[in-house]
Amino acid sequence: MHERKPFVGGNWKMNTNRTTSADLTRAVVDGLARVEGVEVAVYPPFPYLLAVRSILRDRSSSIRMGAQNAYHRPDGAYTGEISIEMLKDCGATTVLVGHSERRHVIGEQDELINAKVRAVLEAGLECVLCVGETIEEREAGHTDPVNQRQVRAGLADVPGDWVNRLVLAYEPVWAIGTGKTATPDDAQDVHRKLRQLVSGLYGPEIAARTRIIYGGSVKPSNAAELFAQPDIDGGLIGGASLKPEDFVGIVKAAATT
Repeated sequence: MHERKPFVGGNWKMNTNRTTSADLTRAVVDGLARVEGVEVAVYPPFPYLLAVRSILRDRSSSIRMGAQNAYHRPDGAYTGEISIEMLKDCGATTVLVGHSERRHVIGEQDELINAKVRAVLEAGLECVLCVGETIEEREAGHTDPVNQRQVRAGLADVPGDWVNRLVLAYEPVWAIGTGKTATPDDAQDVHRKLRQLVSGLYGPEIAARTRIIYGGSVKPSNAAELFAQPDIDGGLIGGASLKPEDFVGIVKAAATT
């Protein structure tokens, strides 16, 4: 692909239970036992973090465990929220921030997303900042302005020396869970422009090292063509990450491109 190591994350969203989360973890570990050259993380629901971590540790797996969200305050009267220190205590090393469902279903705004990005990176964890346009924004020709606004807002006041722990995830909202996927050329065009934006913010060397991954109905059948694009460094996988054979196939596609 290039010198950037591919990254594939499995976002389980609000799915699985105690039994199926454990079964899924074991199946993914077994399926990827001899796969190298790609960094893999799974993002279980909060209640199953400890169980998933235990399985990964017991099997000496290199698969990382992450969290789907975090709150930016260290502690206090924030009922229902999860702090970054709590996530670290559970073994999480990476956190999703700004996922489209947090933006468009839960209603998170750019200012809150930026606070979370800064808190995750300041804590020494990896942050996966998700950006992407809705179908209405795309049809109105606003794909680039929307994505650039979300990146600029998400990275406001983020120092350059923190960006080596940042992954950008382009996830067109209209392609999430719909079966629709941006063509490889369309996805590459957005990724290229996002890298140019990072270059403008932090310089070409940091931009060249920053991984930008694609999320939006990635499947084993289209993964290789997407990941072969010069600025697509892997994927953030939703529905297919719940099917071990599909997720393993996608990871293998990233490892061989």
